[in-house]
Amino acid sequence: MDLSLRPLDESGFGAIVDANLAIHAESLAPQLATALHQHRLLIVPRQHLNHADMLTVASCFGTVDTSVDRRYAVGGFPGLTVISNIVEDGKHIGIYDGDNEEEWHADNSFKPQLTSATMLYSVITPARGGETRFADATRAYAGLPPAVRQRIEKMRAVHSIEQLGALQSQASGGQSSAAAGSLAGHPEVEHPLVLTHPVTGARSLLLGSMVIRCVTGLSDQDSYALIDELLEHTTSAPYLYSHHWSQGDLVVWDNLATLHTASPCDSSRHPRLLYRAAVRQHADPRGSEG
Repeated sequence: MDLSLRPLDESGFGAIVDANLAIHAESLAPQLATALHQHRLLIVPRQHLNHADMLTVASCFGTVDTSVDRRYAVGGFPGLTVISNIVEDGKHIGIYDGDNEEEWHADNSFKPQLTSATMLYSVITPARGGETRFADATRAYAGLPPAVRQRIEKMRAVHSIEQLGALQSQASGGQSSAAAGSLAGHPEVEHPLVLTHPVTGARSLLLGSMVIRCVTGLSDQDSYALIDELLEHTTSAPYLYSHHWSQGDLVVWDNLATLHTASPCDSSRHPRLLYRAAVRQHADPRGSEG
């Protein structure tokens, strides 16, 4: 069975997949992985997946990461977590999905080993707001002036979960994501500003508007100025795609080649519920950071 793909546009960033993954995920796994590396973002509409199906689909792209926040884990399905703005009995049922725009980031950049791909499956979709925006960090890197690429080639940045948690809480009036939960106290890590993809060899920018504490060797002022400059470029219109969710949408992105953020959503009027799984490359990608 051949995978049916329709590119979102002529840039090559993103493709719509026509497949019933509840039935065909395992047989299409190699083609799905290839398509993700080629397009960096896959949108699979009109799915009807149970929890087991979701993990089967996630495993098409790598080894499912089971080190998740236990407060929001789906019991009996290791690696599956709830993302939601719904409150029941005074508590959020999932990792808090705030009313304000989230920071631009790559998932789990505060960990020593980066997540290679992330999958979201939509169950309850808001009538307004709650879009997920993606930035093509691969094309954005290629679009930088040569002098800037040369300047940042060997630079590394410090990613801090403590800073991320504090800034998230401050921005959302005391609400927090997983950053302020079981991951609090995680040591700071360094990653290069420019990643080399372990499969494609393509170069991409690894950025974050809240998680990066500083660029190694630069003052705080110079660090923030450089990160702001690179983020402004990477999240500019030529490199963006905004996904308006429909119930049953499944979206997978290459976390080593993209950045993403959630758009504002009024939780008092528009409930939102998704399930998430993150994966790592089947092969150890150590040494792939450039």
